[in-house]
Amino acid sequence: MPTAIVAEDEPILRAQLEGKLRKLWPELEIIASVEDGAAALEALEDRTPDFMFLDIQMPEMTGVEVARHVGGRSHVVFVTAYDQYAIQAFETGAVDYILKPAADDRLSVTIERLKAKLASPPMDLKAVLSQIAEAGGRKEKLQWIKATIGQNLKLIPVAEVLFFQSDEKYTRVVLADGEALIKTPIRELIDGLDPEVFWQIHRSTLVNVSAIAAVTRDFRGQAHVKIKGKDESLVVSRIYSHLFKQM
Repeated sequence: MPTAIVAEDEPILRAQLEGKLRKLWPELEIIASVEDGAAALEALEDRTPDFMFLDIQMPEMTGVEVARHVGGRSHVVFVTAYDQYAIQAFETGAVDYILKPAADDRLSVTIERLKAKLASPPMDLKAVLSQIAEAGGRKEKLQWIKATIGQNLKLIPVAEVLFFQSDEKYTRVVLADGEALIKTPIRELIDGLDPEVFWQIHRSTLVNVSAIAAVTRDFRGQAHVKIKGKDESLVVSRIYSHLFKQM
């Protein structure tokens, strides 16, 4: 029996999509129904489905960000209300899409495509996701961070940041020779930083890959990142632990 995870932050639209999937594809088992990207990754770690239906615009992590972490574990279907630029990239056939609200005839086409894909392994979507990002005209990556150090405002080169860590009010910008505070939340920083340089390892933490000295695990198997030149270690959430499986 094929399985799926549905991730959509609007409860009514999520219920509608699930209802239509059950009607048009009764053999499909929906093993998890979640409202944000982080929860989608947690569900993926618990049980890998054949398919993931991902809303593009979700809190915590967007559908595109989730898909980067999915890799080649599941076939991905994006759910979108308006991202016409992305649809052009989806038409490559590597991934599929559903326009909201889902229409029976279009959903039926998607289902037939997905049934055909059951016999083949999922693709790693890195190349396609890069194409989607390019088609969307992403903003240029951040080069500088405006931060407060004492009574002074300072421009900090992003390349010098070891890690960012947020609490309820501020985000710490930790450098080799000190730290600063900014009001920009992690969620906004993610959009401006190069994902190849800064990895999200926790909902509140982004780490510069080049600053990682070691990765250790405690008696519970919880991963911790040691930062070069710093005594503190950073906790890795379970949903991001796959980043360090080969380390």
